[in-house]
Amino acid sequence: MGSTDNTADPQALLPVSPEERLILALDGCDGDEAMALVEGIPGLCWVKVGLELFIRSGPGIVGQLRSRGLQVFLDLKLHDIPATMAGACRRAAVLGAGLLTVHASAGMEAMAMAQHAATESATVAGLPPPLLLAVTVLTSWRPQPFRQQLAVADPLSDHVEHLARLAAQAGLRGCVCAPRDAARIHRQQPTMALATPGIRLRPIQGDDQARTMTPTEAMATGATWLVVGRPVTRSADPGLAFAQLCQQVAAAPPCPAS
Repeated sequence: MGSTDNTADPQALLPVSPEERLILALDGCDGDEAMALVEGIPGLCWVKVGLELFIRSGPGIVGQLRSRGLQVFLDLKLHDIPATMAGACRRAAVLGAGLLTVHASAGMEAMAMAQHAATESATVAGLPPPLLLAVTVLTSWRPQPFRQQLAVADPLSDHVEHLARLAAQAGLRGCVCAPRDAARIHRQQPTMALATPGIRLRPIQGDDQARTMTPTEAMATGATWLVVGRPVTRSADPGLAFAQLCQQVAAAPPCPAS
């Protein structure tokens, strides 16, 4: 298994190989299943620990995965008042994850305090600080329900762009967004690292993710990392599925210049 340098600098974290661009989402696994899965995927560099696995297995799962030489994307999507978000990021930073998510809709003060707390805590612990990624609009939202249920007047994509701008103003240097929104953020913030869930090799019937793309399409948007779960974890041969995704990433044309 490979690994990349774990620092809060997006340029240092910038992937250089197809394997480093793919983050395997371990959603739906318990701790034992997650460890068995990653052992069977040669070349795997990054894994995502979300709320379900984190709650089932506890913070120790981050250390277990790191002990296998893996980088961890700790996807807790923290969203609370500024002091609470800062406190949670302070605790999360000492686990050694390379990426950590907070909700941009918590506001600039909360994001700035979270960033400061994570950096300070990791530094005191002698660890590289995690790169905080601001979650914009969840990939499960479709435009019409988003507008009707949340009463947001702006079109969904405009709201994504607004939240990415708030994140940049708060000092964050990365975002999470649907692949269909990544191109707009990349044009607006070309140096911002982008993690895009909702990567699919082909459409999935009844998919709970909206605004999805293939790896080739997502690469063209300027995405830094592609987060992929079910196309690998539910495959009869996860190692082969991961290798096929890497081939698609390697063959993708470069993102057009901003």
